[in-house]
Amino acid sequence: MSRAALEAFGAGLAGVLAAWEALAAVETTRVAAALRGLSAPVVRAGQEGRSPSTRERRRLGTVAAGCLLVGGWLLAGPAAGAIAALAGPALAVTLIRARRRRYAADLARGAPAAARALADAVGGGHSVRGAVVVSAADLGGAAGHELRRTARELEHGDPTPTALEALRGRARSPAWNTIVAAVLLQREAGGDLAGLLRELAASLEGAARSEREGETTTAQARFTAWLVLALPLGAAALVELADPGFAVSLLRHPVSAPLAATALGLQACAALCVHRLSRSGWAP
Repeated sequence: MSRAALEAFGAGLAGVLAAWEALAAVETTRVAAALRGLSAPVVRAGQEGRSPSTRERRRLGTVAAGCLLVGGWLLAGPAAGAIAALAGPALAVTLIRARRRRYAADLARGAPAAARALADAVGGGHSVRGAVVVSAADLGGAAGHELRRTARELEHGDPTPTALEALRGRARSPAWNTIVAAVLLQREAGGDLAGLLRELAASLEGAARSEREGETTTAQARFTAWLVLALPLGAAALVELADPGFAVSLLRHPVSAPLAATALGLQACAALCVHRLSRSGWAP
């Protein structure tokens, strides 16, 4: 091994160690605290389902626009960076909504376990208020978080119907609507609430199982649709790699430019249709 190779190896190793020490130093500075503060709304949206305030939303949009501006500038120049920066606020909103949808889905999946935990607590002799407190301590995930929040509201003196209605409003799920309705109805009319909740848990588990089977059945159709949508973009990327500048020349041509724009518009419409069909469960 030559001396130049050894010096290059030593320089690379020193650079890696220096970067590691720099990251360790940044973790204890205000920079890390500022980064955690910027990402806090995104974290809360995924862990607590909370929507960021207007100020936090503007801050996230500004940060996303800045990142896209720098990235686009480095990759394709200032004009591309400026165009990419325009998508920053929309990207931040999309990220927050995706995190909240994931939280809502986790909360809906936890409804059967919550109903069964409430049934066990009521069957053990607890009142509805006590059952919520006991169940909240045993459950994890989004369902446990929402029950613990409801338990805190009850401990602060909120009436049981008010706290449960607030839980139903936050969940916005048919499963939780049914659980809250069953608890409030049996609380007023009496009856075997524990047995009703157990039957409800079994029904919710069966419905969730059927939904998973449906998603499995339509998974191939959704994958095929997205694959077909990606083929033109993949072909364009391969052509650009084989012949750099082909895309620019295509867009500059007076005939091909409108055709390319029309094709991109149709691709976007098709992607939107596939997305809506896959979310609504209409996929064959």
